Amino acid sequence: MLSRFLPTVAVLLLLASCSTMQPVILANKQAPPKSSEKKEVRFLDISSDRDSIEVRNEHHSSGTQSVKNESDNSSTTITPEIEKASSLQLKYSELLNTEVEQVKNISLYQNIDDWYGVPYKLGGTSKKGIDCSAFVQTIFISAFGVTLPRTAKDQYNSTRRVSQTELREGDLLFFNTRGGVSHVGIYLQNNKFVHASVSGVTISDMFEPYYLRHFVAAGRIKQFNNSSASVKP
Repeated sequence: MLSRFLPTVAVLLLLASCSTMQPVILANKQAPPKSSEKKEVRFLDISSDRDSIEVRNEHHSSGTQSVKNESDNSSTTITPEIEKASSLQLKYSELLNTEVEQVKNISLYQNIDDWYGVPYKLGGTSKKGIDCSAFVQTIFISAFGVTLPRTAKDQYNSTRRVSQTELREGDLLFFNTRGGVSHVGIYLQNNKFVHASVSGVTISDMFEPYYLRHFVAAGRIKQFNNSSASVKP
């Protein structure tokens, strides 16, 4: 009698097995779309990051800058001020480590440039060789129209003392290199001064250890005392 019910039991077991497997199959079929959606989101994020990197690169590129208009996809070219500067301004902005637009007194820097690199010669007054006080005297006559005494000590005595925090273009810096006031230079800007050193007419930093150690004082020419700027462009 049991043998008559075996086929029926087998059919019921088969149906039960199929019903439990169906959710697993459906779950497996639904899994790929979820995976596809995740990949799509990551792809969009990466694309967005690349766009932002490209925008940053455009804003930090050298030369002219291109600014994009999102409404019409057009671009506007911004011309830097450096393109308007003369070669003289570019040269001295680099030597002074300052912005090119700060090199304003073209007459002063042109006169300096005429003497730049001339060798040092004690007692010299020409382009074959010149000493520190003669160089300062020459620049003041040609650039400012002011006549100064011949020696560094006399130039020191003809100026009013100013602090290092008050320095303006055209002030004089005095140093003790051989005893007393024995060296002089012209302050420019950004702690830089031009002078006839033993290596020739050059620009140095007043806070270099050697010059800082031998610094005596800074002085302002009397003609510049009552003006807001020491020299006129």
